Amino acid sequence: MKTKQVKKTVYILPNLLTAGNLCAGFYAIIAAVNHEFERAAVALVLAGILDIFDGKIARFTGSSSRFGMEFDSLADLLSFGAGPAVLMYLWALQPYGRAGWVAAFLIVACGALRLARFNVQADTSDRKWFIGLPIPAASACAATTILLLKTPVVFDRPLGIVFILQAYLLAFLMVSTVRYRSFKELGMRQKHPFSFLVSAVFLFSIIALRPRITLFTMAVVYVLSGPVEMVLAPLLRKGLLAVSGEKRRKANQRPLS
Repeated sequence: MKTKQVKKTVYILPNLLTAGNLCAGFYAIIAAVNHEFERAAVALVLAGILDIFDGKIARFTGSSSRFGMEFDSLADLLSFGAGPAVLMYLWALQPYGRAGWVAAFLIVACGALRLARFNVQADTSDRKWFIGLPIPAASACAATTILLLKTPVVFDRPLGIVFILQAYLLAFLMVSTVRYRSFKELGMRQKHPFSFLVSAVFLFSIIALRPRITLFTMAVVYVLSGPVEMVLAPLLRKGLLAVSGEKRRKANQRPLS
């Protein structure tokens, strides 16, 4: 009886980008340990960019594979789980003892749970949405906060509590059922209106002009977009249904000519 042979081949380009993501995440940990916090934060942002492009290129070239997905998840856990957790702990959370390291640990633990859930639901979930905050977005929020403030925080009780709460919030959102837009429908093969290109050019210009503020704002807006949309969407649907019902009622009351 012939056994089925398994192909021992992998796609080079997307997996090289994933390896770059892994390298950037590892460097971020090394830089954080050496108290080079700004370099560590930049490395995490770079890891996020590489993570975006490895998936885009894999889909564009038709080179998606199970191996690539598992490799990407392992790289993401280091780059966007352990990386920001170590960075935030050494930058702001260490003086707060148990509360600090527990907050950092939750980022790693909830990030791992988020990735495991994503892998399990990958074949059945709606491509337009992520269930729970994506782990790269949580990492970007932490990294851009450090880039915005530039220097380590002056450790006083109120300010430290803010960063502990930020870590808890990011951890909770990753394992929540809050839906976030994936933007996977913005494929490179698809046609888009000219205004889309103009908007992208303006966005890149703003990032180049004020990278710290712009990247921080984008990260925070995306993190908050899920809960805000979850609250507003039912209200908007209810309002639209009420308007539609009112129009139908007026149309039924209109006398026939």
